[in-house]
Amino acid sequence: MPDIVLTTLNARYWHSSFGLRYLIANMGPLAESTVMLEFGINENLADVLESIVSQNPKIVGIGVYIWNIEPATKLVADLKKLRPDITVVIGGPEVSYESEQQQIVQLADYLVTGEADLALPELCRNLLAKTPPLEKVIPGGVPALSEVKMPYHLYTEEDIKNRVIYVEASRGCPFTCEFCLSALEIPVRQFDVDEFLGKMQLLLDGGAKQFKFVDRTFNLNMRVSKAILQFFLDRYRPDLFLHFEMIPDRLPDSLREMISRFPPGALQFEIGVQTFNDDVGDLISRKQDNEKLAENFEFLRKETGVHIHADLIVGLPGETVESFGTGFDRLLKLNPQEIQVGILKRLRGTPITRHDEDWEMIYSQSAPYEILSTKLVPFEDLQRMRRFAKFWDLIGNSGNFLESRELIWSDANSPFVEFLKLSDWLYAREGQSHGIPLTRLAERMFNFLVQVQQRSEEVVAHAIWNDYTRGGREDRPHFLRKFDLPHPRKRTHEAKELPQRQSRHVVGNTGTK
Repeated sequence: MPDIVLTTLNARYWHSSFGLRYLIANMGPLAESTVMLEFGINENLADVLESIVSQNPKIVGIGVYIWNIEPATKLVADLKKLRPDITVVIGGPEVSYESEQQQIVQLADYLVTGEADLALPELCRNLLAKTPPLEKVIPGGVPALSEVKMPYHLYTEEDIKNRVIYVEASRGCPFTCEFCLSALEIPVRQFDVDEFLGKMQLLLDGGAKQFKFVDRTFNLNMRVSKAILQFFLDRYRPDLFLHFEMIPDRLPDSLREMISRFPPGALQFEIGVQTFNDDVGDLISRKQDNEKLAENFEFLRKETGVHIHADLIVGLPGETVESFGTGFDRLLKLNPQEIQVGILKRLRGTPITRHDEDWEMIYSQSAPYEILSTKLVPFEDLQRMRRFAKFWDLIGNSGNFLESRELIWSDANSPFVEFLKLSDWLYAREGQSHGIPLTRLAERMFNFLVQVQQRSEEVVAHAIWNDYTRGGREDRPHFLRKFDLPHPRKRTHEAKELPQRQSRHVVGNTGTK
């Protein structure tokens, strides 16, 4: 039986816990008596509890995040009731700040804050040696990355086949955006790039195809960025997919040349635009060269095959629905494949709370602590924007409506205004913004474009049919059966090798070289 169980509740099965793997990789001699158990947030907690106690451990470490705080709290409560002899240690971003009043902290025996790679193994050694620390809260500190062992050998064959493979070449962020936990992680620290690439080679040799880099600023250090891109270019194969988080206004020529050599869909850049409102940017300590950003987007869309996933935030202090809409239209004009409309969250420890009084910021008290209303955006409007975000993801981002979505705003001054009308219209008929089958959503799109916007039935039918069959479907929805439509197109081999969502954008892509 192991002495230590490390566990967490992942948001989805196909997610993998990067943090747990780091902890085990750094357990040293204790690794042999440590077991990792991963669960999902929707699993029955009694079954989770059974799996943990069946190992009869002395110590249980639990990773706590914004997506699992509620079930994790229940799990710790039940575990301490059932087996009070087990020492429960918690850690993770959700409990690393403002922890004093949190129920889960009160229930647990110990809390390791911040980066626990080295602090948790030391705590476990002391506990097993029966020399427990006097303090309940153990600061993880900011360990030198030269002392932190990388965890990539712990990704199993099943992980590589079925789960997201997270990797990182650096930690930290040089910026101070007040809504983001990364703003608290200064300075940026780099892993040794040669050692890191050696680990990437092991993953490639093990069959890994998709790599999600969690570095907050991948394009900050040009030497490292170029080394990583060159490494994957030299080993490129059609099923390779790399995800990076990028600074929007930093893309020098040396990096551009290398990026342009990847084929369409192989690279995905998550680019945090967040707001185009300069006054809001000043309020939240965010500096951004929007002209340079636009220039970089134009290059990426016209000269490369990069899939751009751009982020905008609703509910920032000083932002109105109208000014957000202006920013949305500005971003849409830059033609990213996806615009992630996120609702502002009040993450523990972030200084965004300094605006609560002046801007009347009211947040939900339950995770994920989303904004409920502000001085400029009442609750009712924020609810409309939540639905806008969900419908935009279904229609604007998914790749299922690449052609027909353009009809919504083709004759309008503001795509945002027109899509908000569609969002309101859809919600009035569906009563929800989730769980809508694709066929019914396509029919709703048809009816809105024809009945509300008075567009030609034939034009709309052809656009929706092209969209519907883009992913390889051949069945014809009943509402399209009266139209003379072409035979479904065949998917290209390259598109089939990519993740499904990105592959639809590649098939329908007209913006890349």
